[in-house]
Amino acid sequence: MLSMTGYGRGEYREGGIELSVEIKTVNNRYLDASIKAPRIFAAYEEVMRATVRKKITRGHADVFVSLTDKREKGKSLELDEGVALSYIAAAKRLSQLSPDIPFDLTATSLLRMPDVITREEGQAADDELISALTAALTQALENLNAMRFKEGEKLKQDMLSRMDRIEELVKKVKERAPLVAEDYRARLKDKMEKYLAGATYDEGKLLTEVALFADKSNIDEELTRLFSHIEQFREICSSEIVGRKLDFLVQEFNRETNTICSKSNDITITKCGLELKNEIEKIREQVQNIE
Repeated sequence: MLSMTGYGRGEYREGGIELSVEIKTVNNRYLDASIKAPRIFAAYEEVMRATVRKKITRGHADVFVSLTDKREKGKSLELDEGVALSYIAAAKRLSQLSPDIPFDLTATSLLRMPDVITREEGQAADDELISALTAALTQALENLNAMRFKEGEKLKQDMLSRMDRIEELVKKVKERAPLVAEDYRARLKDKMEKYLAGATYDEGKLLTEVALFADKSNIDEELTRLFSHIEQFREICSSEIVGRKLDFLVQEFNRETNTICSKSNDITITKCGLELKNEIEKIREQVQNIE
């Protein structure tokens, strides 16, 4: 079982290349990867996302790549002609507006202006950089998943302990359920005897009323499904990618518990139902953190 929240870091330091990858993940219903990397890796971003998708199925992942390339390689100067012409036009306009200001712009001074000249070190990453990025990204994902697994195990233990409590409550409801109709019959009989002041009444009608009540308040099916859900929950928890399955199963727990509370006309069962809903809600909150 994996938590959706975690952090992982990977590094590559060889041959003048210093590259690091950091990954932070948080809860999200679907997989969403945001990549912030030097422009030299722009063409490789989709490959990075594909690599992330192999290790993560749900959650929002922020991937940060930093690079220092100390290898010796040729650099070229790029002239931004548009910026240079804008400076020239501005200088001419200023000279026209103020004749006292001489137009003394030279090519050398123009080259010193910001953004006129940029240094280009290549527009795309070479094979060595791609190899370094792949190694660092793989390491970061492995460290991320190690942390997510550790956190996921804690979540699993918490949910399984709550599931033990849910099983106890369901057993308590099952023990109490057969007594509900008998208690109703006794209360109804006492009321009839009180109101009729010793007069005779039709015992058959009393039994019919009790039978109708027993049928309406019967929760055997709901209890059977709850025991089945408990077994399924424990089985699912032994797998790795379980978030969506558990999310659906928790909804079913809520559905059966709500039905039991609505059918029950017994204070003991109602109290158990409310405690069940409380434990189920705590599990639901934990499931939102699981991939």
